[in-house]
Amino acid sequence: MSDNQNWARVERSFDAPIDAVWNMWTDPAMFQKWYGPMGMTVPVAEMDVKVGGTRKIAMEMVRPDRTMTMWFTGVYKEITPMTRLVYTEAMCDADGNVMSPAQMGMPEGTPDITEVIVELREDGDKTAMTMVHVGVPAGSPGEGGWAQAIDKLAEMLAA
Repeated sequence: MSDNQNWARVERSFDAPIDAVWNMWTDPAMFQKWYGPMGMTVPVAEMDVKVGGTRKIAMEMVRPDRTMTMWFTGVYKEITPMTRLVYTEAMCDADGNVMSPAQMGMPEGTPDITEVIVELREDGDKTAMTMVHVGVPAGSPGEGGWAQAIDKLAEMLAA
């Protein structure tokens, strides 16, 4: 996969040290607290953060009439502690079996597997972050969800 196309991209500066931001991405308990769009929680975050390690995440939205749960799985491809994290992401069932986008009601052309690239760098007493989600188009609802999640991340780091 290439990050040369017009993929979802979020750039943010956090008033927090780089290790605090890194931990938000790599500690399952911390990840659960901020990940996902507004209104969604993360009841499951299984993350074996090592190259070749797997991840399984559940995002959940509770409504009066029903609970909607979305599952994602992936593999960590690249880890440079404190500065770079690359993992794949695919929709799956609760057991971690990959499901096609069509099975999940996604539009035709949605890729089966996407890739998330997180880069961090120290910027004085702040941390600059660039997150690219290869396979999720810029301007899409997926990019909007990321923007909301990163807003939640910023709020946690500012607390």
